[in-house]
Amino acid sequence: MSVDPMAYETQFFGFTPQTCMLRVYIAFQDYLFEMMLVVEGVMLKKLDGIPGCKISPSQIRKCTEKFLLFMKEHFDKLFAKMEEVLLQLVLNIPKNVLLPEDRVQEQYPYSKEEFQALQDELQQLQQQYRAEAAAEQALRAELEEQKAVKAELEKILQCFDGLENICREHGAGNFKESFALLTQSAKKLQDVLKDVEEKSKKMKQHDQLM
Repeated sequence: MSVDPMAYETQFFGFTPQTCMLRVYIAFQDYLFEMMLVVEGVMLKKLDGIPGCKISPSQIRKCTEKFLLFMKEHFDKLFAKMEEVLLQLVLNIPKNVLLPEDRVQEQYPYSKEEFQALQDELQQLQQQYRAEAAAEQALRAELEEQKAVKAELEKILQCFDGLENICREHGAGNFKESFALLTQSAKKLQDVLKDVEEKSKKMKQHDQLM
């Protein structure tokens, strides 16, 4: 079998020419074996009809195997010549023939340096795409976080609106002013609470001394 990879022929035919020849060889070989079995069966029937024949089936099998070996040797020689002819004249694409899908290379030829430059540019574009994809993902995450914060702020605003409505219903006036007053009142209450706690501690100490 030929060791030439014949890559261009494989691209055109869709299979390697060597594989095609191997299948043809196997098909011929199988047919030869089957033919020998048929010949052997015919010989056994003919000999059974001859009275006093001393040729045994095992002897016929040995003769069949010898004849098969002889035929296979000659077949291999003939097939080698046939393979050479077919690979050169039938399954071979001449060097001056260009496949239709490769004609664009003839119209737009480029050197190895240009091809390498295109490869480098492609790699840079891929890196930029990955960086932009990562940035887009980060922006999406930030947008989702902003949506969550916005939802919380809207809840707080709704709460303040509710408090302001309550203040208006009770004649408290401006909510901001009311909130400031509430803050001052809370601070005063805290001061009074501290004063009460200090007086309570002093009274307990006085009771203990008594």
